[in-house]
Amino acid sequence: MTPLAEKIGIEFPVVAAPMFLISNREMIVAAAEAGILGAMPSLNARTAEKLEEDLQFIRAHTKRPFGINVTIGLTDPDRLKRDVELCLQYDVPVIITSYGNPTEIAKAAHDNGAFVFHDVINLRHAKKAEAAGVDAIIGVGAGAGGHAGRISPYALVPYLRENLSVPIIAAGCISTGKQIVASLALGAELAYVGTRFIASAECGASDDYKAMVVASGPEDIVYTDKVSGIHANFLASTVPDDQSPDRSPSGAKRWKDIWSAGQGVAEIREVKPIEAIVADLKAEYTAARAALPAL
Repeated sequence: MTPLAEKIGIEFPVVAAPMFLISNREMIVAAAEAGILGAMPSLNARTAEKLEEDLQFIRAHTKRPFGINVTIGLTDPDRLKRDVELCLQYDVPVIITSYGNPTEIAKAAHDNGAFVFHDVINLRHAKKAEAAGVDAIIGVGAGAGGHAGRISPYALVPYLRENLSVPIIAAGCISTGKQIVASLALGAELAYVGTRFIASAECGASDDYKAMVVASGPEDIVYTDKVSGIHANFLASTVPDDQSPDRSPSGAKRWKDIWSAGQGVAEIREVKPIEAIVADLKAEYTAARAALPAL
């Protein structure tokens, strides 16, 4: 087990990454009970009142660690303030920050005994977040589902590890236990897994969305800034040819109808409960570590 996993109190070094619209409280509870860190964006609750209901539900159904993601620069300031207040009120163990300066959130979280992880796509942003006092940096590499960078995880993780003093969390194309082993070997302390959990029974994605993830390969993923204005990875067949930052002429809504996924779809074979997915990851991880001496 890695030091960071031990600090936050999880049994296996995996974060079920927060995914816009489709991560939910049921996923958080299932992930927590399976021994990993489940997380969801605070904005997946349409209002702060709904977020409070979700936090009450999570607290009632698990005593284990979980995380809430707050998107600093993409959230209305009043809503952001209230979301952070709720995270502190309900003692959320891990606050995941993105798209902005996490300094004030990190201070408040640390005063409350919580950890703060911040996601980045390059060293410049990572150094700013480290200076802001975060506890770990999530390095989002090329091929990750949703908003992703251009640097291969094989280059990004060791590059961040060499230049930072805080722990690194690897993100991008991680769908198997073998890839978790590789991430840790590169210097990460946790693996950030998103796309594999789209194909989970608890995920809020539609059945068609889950089926497409199972059926797709890495060639079916497109990296574009034409959907949200920021480069992200999507299932190509859901992206209209006449892409628009707001809504395409075909009527497809970004994120709701244009479905995000990462290149890690290559290793996803079926829809399963999160408990079973985590069991698979653990078995794959153990088998990969056992096979290493023979390589």
